[in-house]
Amino acid sequence: VQLQASGGGLVQAGDSLRLSCAASPQTFRDRVMVWFRQAPGKEREFVAAIPRSRSATYYADSVKGRFTISRDNAKNTMYLQMNSLKREDTAVYYCAASSSVITSNIRNSNAYSYWGQGTQVTVSS
Repeated sequence: VQLQASGGGLVQAGDSLRLSCAASPQTFRDRVMVWFRQAPGKEREFVAAIPRSRSATYYADSVKGRFTISRDNAKNTMYLQMNSLKREDTAVYYCAASSSVITSNIRNSNAYSYWGQGTQVTVSS
């Protein structure tokens, strides 16, 4: 089981970044994929989620309209396109996967068994 997040960096407010999460086939297949983030001194928080079917996407209110989650099942890769970045988006971003999470629990980090190592996003003003 492997998840590898990448794409983070230092940007200015208003800029864009695209994060990627590459997974092993057995991790990616049939699983809900999700992004969480954790800022210094704060708890890990839900950002966005997407099921394998891509039938729906889920976002935290704080990123809705600015971030877009997507996945390429053929490449076993998930993406997070982040536009109009703000200082408060500064955090370590983690990708995670679950084969058993239900919709009502999709924002709960405890529902995910598989986690990547995180990628740092820093937004300066």
